[in-house]
Amino acid sequence: MGKRQLKFNSRTIHGGQAPDEAYGAVMPPIYQTSTYAQSTPGGHKGYEYSRSANPTRTALENSLASIENGNYGLAFGSGLAAIDAVIKLLSPGDEVISTSDLYGGSYRIFKKIFEKFGIVFHFVGMQDTEEIAKHISAKTKLIWLETPTNPMMNIIDIMSVSKLARKHKILLAVDNTFATPYLQLPMDLGADIVMHSATKYLGGHSDVVLGALVVKDKELAEQLYFIQNASGAVCGPMDSFLVLRGIKTLHVRMQRHCENGRAVAEYLANHPKIEKVFWPGFIDHPNHEVAKSQMKDFGGMISFVPKGGNFQDAIKIVEKLELFTLAESLGGVESLAGHPASMTHASIPKEEREKSGVVDALIRLSVGIEDKEDLIEDLRQAIG
Repeated sequence: MGKRQLKFNSRTIHGGQAPDEAYGAVMPPIYQTSTYAQSTPGGHKGYEYSRSANPTRTALENSLASIENGNYGLAFGSGLAAIDAVIKLLSPGDEVISTSDLYGGSYRIFKKIFEKFGIVFHFVGMQDTEEIAKHISAKTKLIWLETPTNPMMNIIDIMSVSKLARKHKILLAVDNTFATPYLQLPMDLGADIVMHSATKYLGGHSDVVLGALVVKDKELAEQLYFIQNASGAVCGPMDSFLVLRGIKTLHVRMQRHCENGRAVAEYLANHPKIEKVFWPGFIDHPNHEVAKSQMKDFGGMISFVPKGGNFQDAIKIVEKLELFTLAESLGGVESLAGHPASMTHASIPKEEREKSGVVDALIRLSVGIEDKEDLIEDLRQAIG
């Protein structure tokens, strides 16, 4: 059976992989080298210099392509380095439509770095595809979306947006960090580019920073490989090895993240001191039916607001948590809690932030794979 025909769980372990040619190592070795011997100028075994390519990184890039149902994978030094490469496909005067509710670092690189080079960004609510259509012009070259969004857990209909993008010959890029390919496959729904902060669920153990892109189209892949090599924001072999190892358990970890996420979301929704819980698994969640159709389950990311929406109440809760660690990031085996307004989304002006629902009292949870009873008990004592 060809590895491309394997089901998802098998692809996380075997997709794009083969025993190492030198000694048959089952796991790709960490090729901790910057350069490679040549027999004659240009005579080498496929590798010249590790910025351009490294065997450990190649193994990871092949795995990334396999699990996202793409043809080409690219690994970067961080998720933002991957985003940087995508925006470098554009030219001054080009326009980008992005979801108004997105990761603060994405907003920052768009507004503070690329806007001054003449690229125009429009931030719009994307729950209704018609809202995106209103902002399309002859200059629109890219639609950038997250689903579920960070941190409001809004759901965007990837297939609907992809039809719109195709009609206008616009590239569609999807940040699939929150869902992972275990829950949704944007390429199967029409996306041109899938991006990951592999630091999160793909790595899964809070021990590595790495970014990824996956594409199907050869010409687009070649443009991105050129940018990757020319700009040089690549990941090292040790980081590549760690993410590749993480991917091999992605399916079993995500199953538990989803189970625990559901238990925690339901607990919070029924708590008298909690005003609102944002989790796409609820029937009354906006676009729940879209989530149900394009996702296998609803994930382990949850946001909530304490009753009264008081900033100090939110701070007290996150400070009292014991099993949930107050920290940046998400997607690790351990549960984390964050305060988006002062942490992950602090780079977004308050007025802009609050328009999309990221109020000062909002708390974001990354529900890990501990025993759900222990997580619920920790929330109980912290909320009081």
